[in-house]
Amino acid sequence: MRKIERQNPISVFLYFLLSAFLTAFGTDIVISFISLLGFGLLYILKDENRGKKRHIFILILFLVSAFINPVTNHRGVTALFVVNDNPITLEAFLYGVCMAGTICSVIYLFSSFSLIMTSDKLIYVFGIISPKIALLLSMALRYIPLFIRQYKRVKMSQKAMGLFKDGNIVDRFRGNVRVFSIMVTWALENGIITADSMAARGYSEKRRTPFSFYRFTKSDFVFLSVSLVLFGIVSAGKIAGIIGTAFYPEFVPAGLNIKSIMVYICFSVMAFMPSIIEAKEELKWKYLTSKI
Repeated sequence: MRKIERQNPISVFLYFLLSAFLTAFGTDIVISFISLLGFGLLYILKDENRGKKRHIFILILFLVSAFINPVTNHRGVTALFVVNDNPITLEAFLYGVCMAGTICSVIYLFSSFSLIMTSDKLIYVFGIISPKIALLLSMALRYIPLFIRQYKRVKMSQKAMGLFKDGNIVDRFRGNVRVFSIMVTWALENGIITADSMAARGYSEKRRTPFSFYRFTKSDFVFLSVSLVLFGIVSAGKIAGIIGTAFYPEFVPAGLNIKSIMVYICFSVMAFMPSIIEAKEELKWKYLTSKI
């Protein structure tokens, strides 16, 4: 099986959509931490910069989210200690930990999504659903970096002409308002030019066929099929009450039995599947290069 970014964008997009649904909806402390480990590992494998700032930010967010719930919510029957006549309960703390794990898992999930699903892949996926949505998305993705670069050019030009001063808040505000006004005019003019260019190229004509390098192969079918089967099993387990954690009024975790363990294993396979594919392909590549 190919690396995850080489899979067909449709199968990858649906995988992330299904994983986000299972992670974000439903309160289960085991699912929360499996997601955190699985999608955190995927982000580490796909982040070539190996930046520590994102992990530090997520760690701080996890701690803040975990401790803010027991401070503001005092439900639960198991009081750990009392602060200003307000009990800090075990149930509120564990619920905060579960929600913090879910939030951080979703951040890791969509961070990996942004690294894998590039703009051309998103345009390909939405182009199948609706060409107009794909056009709007492609224009939005194109205009964001263009707008930022043009904003920097205009600001530097204004400074060179002596019209943009950073002396105080009032001058800075006036300068930014002037630059923003120029940018609005530039964006409108550029939009008109783009529309005329697209009309001249015959965008509004019928019988237009999109061109794409992506093909749906056997590997993509297997990846998508496994994702759908695992999603169905985990969803059925949630609906049937096989998994799930009750926090209030008393912490009651899901009972560990054969059914619940099988559901957790299925979700673990789904969460770690891209990382397993990445590790397998990396080991295969190193093995083949060692034979040269």
